[in-house]
Amino acid sequence: MNDIYHFEAGTAPLLISIPHLGSRIPESLRSSMSDAGLRSGDTDWHLDRLYAFARALGASFLWARYSRYVIDLNRSPDDGNLYPGQTKTGLCPTHTFDGQSLYHDGGEVSGIERERRRQTYWQPYHDKLRAEIGRLHAEHGRLLLWEAHSIVSVIPRLFDGKLPDLNIGTADGAGCAPALEAAVRRELEACEYSWAVNGRFKGGYITRHYGDPARHIHAIQLEMCQSTYMDERYPYEWREHLAARAAPAVERLLGAALRCI
Repeated sequence: MNDIYHFEAGTAPLLISIPHLGSRIPESLRSSMSDAGLRSGDTDWHLDRLYAFARALGASFLWARYSRYVIDLNRSPDDGNLYPGQTKTGLCPTHTFDGQSLYHDGGEVSGIERERRRQTYWQPYHDKLRAEIGRLHAEHGRLLLWEAHSIVSVIPRLFDGKLPDLNIGTADGAGCAPALEAAVRRELEACEYSWAVNGRFKGGYITRHYGDPARHIHAIQLEMCQSTYMDERYPYEWREHLAARAAPAVERLLGAALRCI
């Protein structure tokens, strides 16, 4: 078993990446982290369970084991700002989404420590992601990279009001072919949830960096409100009656995109 990530090889031209599923905090950091940091509250909880349907589609899965509080796998290695003018959640965060310090001393992560984490956690995930994109593309000549994310629906520090339930990001159309985005939009228009396309969330580093529609590598991010399938507050429990509606809606979105590649 790989300690940094979980991987399952599938047979279809479909790779589901879940870079924020991990909640582990390494022993070397635990003594310096606050209770809020140790709780790893901004994890994309239960998405492995929500996306279990995709195994029947032949999907490959790649997801993180360690918390985004250690390092954010969906940020650029140079720690660039994905959303200029918005509150930045960096490569090695120092605060929770709602502004609580992750560290007892409230301090920053040094450049040396950031580089150590990049090499230890970020690089292996991206090496595997790149390898699987290459493998599936070579085998099928096309690929859908589906970036699976979830987030608390109300975070005043990051956005105003309540986030739409389903938020599709295609890097403003650069991550996938227009036909894929249009097919997903049609499914959104028919669904019971509120939604947005390239709204507050346009896709993170992975969608922007790996999507290459000219080569038939199509990347789409779905950022969904956790209120659609779970309790948003600790202990972040799965809600079966909610998930029973949300998972089929996600399956229809993913299926619409997959049929278009």
